[in-house]
Amino acid sequence: MAHPEAVDAVILVGGRGTRLRPLTVNTPKPMLPTANAPFLKHLLARIKSAGITHVVMGTSYRAEVFEEYFGDGSDMGLEIEYVVEEEALGTGGAIRNVYDKLRADTVMVFNGDVLASTDLTAVLDTHENTGADLTMHLVRVSDPRAYGCVPTDANGNVTEFLEKTEDPPTDQINAGCYVFRRELIEEIPAGRVVSVERETFPQVLKEGRKVAGHVDTAYWRDMGRPDDFVHGSADLVRGVAYSPLLEGRTGEAIVDESAGIAGGVLLLGGTSVGRGCEIGAGARIDGSVIFDGCTIEPGAQIRDSIIAAGASIGANARIADCVIGEGASIGARCELMGGMRIWPGVQIPDTGVRFSADA
Repeated sequence: MAHPEAVDAVILVGGRGTRLRPLTVNTPKPMLPTANAPFLKHLLARIKSAGITHVVMGTSYRAEVFEEYFGDGSDMGLEIEYVVEEEALGTGGAIRNVYDKLRADTVMVFNGDVLASTDLTAVLDTHENTGADLTMHLVRVSDPRAYGCVPTDANGNVTEFLEKTEDPPTDQINAGCYVFRRELIEEIPAGRVVSVERETFPQVLKEGRKVAGHVDTAYWRDMGRPDDFVHGSADLVRGVAYSPLLEGRTGEAIVDESAGIAGGVLLLGGTSVGRGCEIGAGARIDGSVIFDGCTIEPGAQIRDSIIAAGASIGANARIADCVIGEGASIGARCELMGGMRIWPGVQIPDTGVRFSADA
């Protein structure tokens, strides 16, 4: 394969994360805590473990947050550079926008919204061994109707790109990870909106370039919606999805050492508890993501939910399948169910009333 030192990584992290609001009101989606580390840090650790060290991030929304946290990348043994997209350019435009920072002839591009356990070295091997101009990571899913499908021939060459369809001819979907020859990126039109899926990839095929598919069934999840975010974080904690950051630390829960956990607390199902949290006696938290500085009073029960930084949950409250925004306060004995989203700072008094987004 191409020596990893001769590969650049590009990560597209410019999205606004609207499907995850209110969590993304102040924080870009790739920086949300996932198994007690920013989501993006897990991807960077995988890139580093594949031997790639030069990373270019294409940022846009709250661009400064990434550089404030990761700096030049030296803490992770990486060299990270940043390119800010002043206006939305689409996936292809965002890739073209980082071209001037690229050094290697082989460029591996990642969608910053995807949690995956794919062997990156194997994808690079496919690219090298097939002599492809472009290699796409394709993942097989049980229900491909919600995604664009990418059929391949007997030799693994991509034959076409299909939009979402009710009757897909293949279970292979575009997994949001690509390996480009650098000159292909230079050919993407600069300074305008370009979709790689609708414009660049079909054009490359039309020109007779070689497009290879690397197909696998490794763990893959788009982290764009709250339920996917919750389950993705839980899968990392339990070791179902792989992250080098959690080597030897997976299990039912991961708890920051600064958190205070009272007696009789049950932490189950891949729950993560952030810095400085206080969890009262007899609380039960199942498959949930608890950000930094949260207070959970005795007897509260939380399932498949996200509790953002500084929120407080009252005694004996019941919360399931909900998103509680930063600094929100949920009163004692309240019940919140079925996809409720509570905005930052909102206070719900101790009423014992049941709220549900399904109602």
